[in-house]
Amino acid sequence: MRLISERDRGSERGPAATYALTAAAVAAAAALGAWAVDADSAWYRELDKPAWQPPPEAFPAVWVPLYASIALAGGRALNRTHRYDRRRLAGSLAANLVLNSAWPWVFFRGRSPRAGVLATLLLDASTAQLIRRVARSDATAAASLAPYAAWCTFATALNVTIARGSAPGAAPAPPLAG
Repeated sequence: MRLISERDRGSERGPAATYALTAAAVAAAAALGAWAVDADSAWYRELDKPAWQPPPEAFPAVWVPLYASIALAGGRALNRTHRYDRRRLAGSLAANLVLNSAWPWVFFRGRSPRAGVLATLLLDASTAQLIRRVARSDATAAASLAPYAAWCTFATALNVTIARGSAPGAAPAPPLAG
């Protein structure tokens, strides 16, 4: 049985390199996803959206700190994780970022709120798995991902509501009481 050495923990390149790599991966996912968003398109403007949908300027205001938390939590957890678990954690982070950047392509470019629901449900499951993996090595990093999970859940509810309203023959959603 071999003892775990310091080289088995974290990145062999050093902690700063791990943070740089997670930041680059998150930035790439954010840019790729943002490229697909077209909130000014006639198609999107005509969708039946609920009154509780945030204004357009809220989305970048929310996503910038969420992306920063993903990069920081990912780097912190990867730096505190042993080799085998580190590869699995890196894979979970990568899968989550792929799903994160895929949703706008499915919803906006594919013009499919229904397919968007599936994409966001997959993102929700991936986010839960990512938080579980991060928590194994760093509870603080896992806790910092809670707002990301909450926003993804909110986005799922919003996407479901839009999909219901945009289904062929769908009746408009009833107004909120109050």
